[in-house]
Amino acid sequence: MRRSKLIMDDQSPKYFKAKFNIIFACAVLVCHFAFSQKKEIVKVVISIDNEYQTIHNFAASDAWSAQFTGLWPENKKNQMADWLFSMENNTDGSPKGIGLSSWRFNIGAGSAAQGSDSGIKDPWRRAEGFLQDDGSYNWKNQAGQQWFLQAAKERGVEQFIAFVNSPPIQMTRNNKAHSEDGLAANLSQDKYVDYGMFLANFLHHFRDSLAINFDYISPFNEPQWEWKGGQEGSPWNNDELAAATRVIDSVFIQKKINSKIELTEAGAIDYLTGEKEKHRNRSNQVETFFNPGSPNYLANLKSVAPKVAAHSYFTTWDIQKLKRERERIAEKLLKYPSLEYWMSEYCILENNEEIKGKGRDLGMQTALYVARLIHADLTIANASAWHWWLAMSPYDFKDGLIYVDKGTEDGNYYDSKLLWTLGNYSRFIRPRAKRVFVDYKGIDAEGNLKDGVLLSAYKNKDRSIVIVVVNQQEKAIDIKLNMALPNKTRMNSYITNDSFNLHKMDKGISINNSIEILGKSVTTLVLNAVE
Repeated sequence: MRRSKLIMDDQSPKYFKAKFNIIFACAVLVCHFAFSQKKEIVKVVISIDNEYQTIHNFAASDAWSAQFTGLWPENKKNQMADWLFSMENNTDGSPKGIGLSSWRFNIGAGSAAQGSDSGIKDPWRRAEGFLQDDGSYNWKNQAGQQWFLQAAKERGVEQFIAFVNSPPIQMTRNNKAHSEDGLAANLSQDKYVDYGMFLANFLHHFRDSLAINFDYISPFNEPQWEWKGGQEGSPWNNDELAAATRVIDSVFIQKKINSKIELTEAGAIDYLTGEKEKHRNRSNQVETFFNPGSPNYLANLKSVAPKVAAHSYFTTWDIQKLKRERERIAEKLLKYPSLEYWMSEYCILENNEEIKGKGRDLGMQTALYVARLIHADLTIANASAWHWWLAMSPYDFKDGLIYVDKGTEDGNYYDSKLLWTLGNYSRFIRPRAKRVFVDYKGIDAEGNLKDGVLLSAYKNKDRSIVIVVVNQQEKAIDIKLNMALPNKTRMNSYITNDSFNLHKMDKGISINNSIEILGKSVTTLVLNAVE
């Protein structure tokens, strides 16, 4: 049978030329594929003897959902508590929870008792109060929040912080848990002693009756904002805040309160470092409260903690602003070396070209955005603590670690990649760890901070080394560690990405080899010397 004329004779010049072209094209494609798949190698120098700030804790708050979720069925609230606080592992070695090392308890002002007359429309933003109209205390109130407080303690949390959005409604100027005009504190000066006594009574009760010792108490949360409704809150001008703190300090000394007053809980970090045109009497708070020449100097008070606290809102974008505002914090700490900086609250409020606050997101986009911020707060601002806002949120917003249905007695609940990404830090960087020196090419570049590889390292008190790597790129990379370690060192790896939640990787890792870091992931390496 004759071949078709369309088929070339396999001995013809045209056949050899066509065959060569095909082979050459395939070779080019193979080479291109191999080149494109070649992973970037990031060479990292770590010096564990070159130490920076002490890391005290990672935390979240019980506002306001715990008042309801703490009354849900036992199996559901226990699972949420395990996610937040547990230091135990699953059978595969992966953590059961993110091991928060501190917990923030919201002392309610009592707006819940006023219902719709409170001026706060959403019942989930009202709070019960311990103080009653006749001056007595009902310590059974805030039962859901108290359940989570005890659940945290049972799971090993040892550091507790109480914070106040508004003084009790029985003391405020308008008998409401929010301000009328936002111009001044919703607490008159003649009530400062009463407010101090209320805080002391709260601390005494929880210490003596429930064995919960609050290390810190924050009496003035986000004093910069007007707080004219929507939730409990009170503005405070700097001079009012200083005068009230002096009174509270005297009450604490008289009542033998060991808890320290946490200042300043600023609504944004730039209120700490400079003067704001709109809020001159509510800004420049480091100089105002910690400069001995200031009329509002507070650092000499026994009850005032040697730290400043602020919230990272509205300073995360663009990248230049993210970096610069945190550099200003670090510069201020150099001037006042006895002070620590705590980043004590954040969720995504801002809208920018990269992310929007509205819209619940359980995935990695939000997780990576926040991981970048955690990295910047710890490594640029030298934060000694990092706290998320709502541990549990019922809202269609990027404000929760765990999301819940808006049911007062029961409902569904959902974990998020953000929860587990925070765990890449909180589960392994334990209280009193030291951040240590890290260097690699492009580490401080804005481009790298925006969409590159963010790596930081920490030394725990047990001498374990924790390295957290945020890979914001789509592609995987390899890191090569250059650090002095004992000859016998064991390394474990834990990853959070689209597929895994703080999952312990099975494959063995050697510190002498390159370590693969998957794209769009947060990976924690834990190094321990083998006895």
